[in-house]
Amino acid sequence: MNRAPVYVFKDALESRKFGDWIKENLEEIKKRAESTSSVAELKNIEQYGVSKMRWLRFNYLTGDAAGQNMVTKATREACLWINENSPFEIKKFSLASGMDTDKKYSLLNSLHTRGKKVVAEIVLPKDILKDIMHVDVKDISYLRTLSILGSQMAGAANNGAHSPNALAAMFIATGQDVANLAESSSAYGYGEILDNGDFYYSITLPSLIVATYGGGTGLPTQKECLEIMDCYGKGKVNKLAEIMAAVVLCGEFSLAAAVAADEWVSSHEKYGRNR
Repeated sequence: MNRAPVYVFKDALESRKFGDWIKENLEEIKKRAESTSSVAELKNIEQYGVSKMRWLRFNYLTGDAAGQNMVTKATREACLWINENSPFEIKKFSLASGMDTDKKYSLLNSLHTRGKKVVAEIVLPKDILKDIMHVDVKDISYLRTLSILGSQMAGAANNGAHSPNALAAMFIATGQDVANLAESSSAYGYGEILDNGDFYYSITLPSLIVATYGGGTGLPTQKECLEIMDCYGKGKVNKLAEIMAAVVLCGEFSLAAAVAADEWVSSHEKYGRNR
């Protein structure tokens, strides 16, 4: 989890020198940040300089908590020390500056991760695709090509089919912060026909923000849902992330097969709740 304050100086040169000073004092900054929590661990500070401004992106490990509030408190404590000890005059400072892109999609988070980066993958035998999902492996592969092109034309941030459907349901059921779907549902789907004719498919969720401890996870019904999956409490957050990615993968492939087999509309007509 991360937080990204911004500093403004009189000119670009001072901004650059300030960045060097931050690197030289990283251990003290780390000490100050981690003093606010028994869990938060500052891993590094990315720097992004533009004009006379410098964004500092503090990246933390937050255990089994999602950690937004945790890292805000830790970063504020670190910045108080920076503000007091910087040898360069700070013209302006803001603890929130947009670069952490909290609760909204960003390419930065997709590349560098905010929360968990998790991959789910499967190899589907061609016979099962034909017998159960009523599609030929070549049909699925061709549909993927069309979908990727269509997504690119639309400027979509996700080349999958509908990852928010699976994640929204699981977020509500397990007490997650539903607003985090904006970034958590970012997804990269990939598929290929293997040499033996089977189909490999994977889904990558680059910024999945989930928790098994704290916040809404302690609500009675949500806690019960987590316990059913053996995902409540400390040491369970990676397992929950893996389960969520697997659910997304199944939903992605199920919809793709329904579209390719022309069973999309008929499935809604047969199983839709309005029937």
